[in-house]
Amino acid sequence: QRQMCIRDSKKGGPIMIPLGIASIIALALALERFISLRRDRILPNGFLKGLGGAWDSDPSGQSAEQYCEQSTGSAGHVFKAGLQWRDSGHEAVAKAIEDAGIREADKLKRSLRGLSIIAAVSPLLGLLGTVYGMIDAFQRTSQSGGAAKTADLATGIYEALVTTAAGLTIAIPTLLLYQFLQSRVDKIIDHIDEVGTDFIVNHARKNSAPAGSVTA
Repeated sequence: QRQMCIRDSKKGGPIMIPLGIASIIALALALERFISLRRDRILPNGFLKGLGGAWDSDPSGQSAEQYCEQSTGSAGHVFKAGLQWRDSGHEAVAKAIEDAGIREADKLKRSLRGLSIIAAVSPLLGLLGTVYGMIDAFQRTSQSGGAAKTADLATGIYEALVTTAAGLTIAIPTLLLYQFLQSRVDKIIDHIDEVGTDFIVNHARKNSAPAGSVTA
């Protein structure tokens, strides 16, 4: 069966080369995103506890902001955006965290765009290869003056359809991976929102200045 797949891929023609490259890129992107979008990389373990300790130990909020800057995960960017509004009250902090979470979600989803492009382009490349193959098959039939056997024409069509099958084989799992990773991003951002709510209730709401006060 493996030898058959290799033989079919060779019969697909030059279009099989970009399709093969696309499959390798899709696999590499999917593996990289699987690693990068782990929850403990976006929101490191103990982040909220450390942030709360930094906030409580320094009422000015500067220690908490520095703590966020030292964090390598997306949660650090989200909470830093909220802390910059600490002098405007806990409601302003909550709104800033929510807005930053939306921006961070958009950024993470943009990092998946390569998978989306490959899923969209692969079937088109496969169809293009099939069209070229069909043109070649019928051209050979025409040049033979109609003397070509039905088996020869069927072989040409069979070889032409290989690229369509290859394109769909690449596109379908790539699209599923894209949708799965998008869902993972949404779940992570929702978790950050929940953590943000806990932080506001347990720390920011107790220590922040009343809403409407002037930023120093």
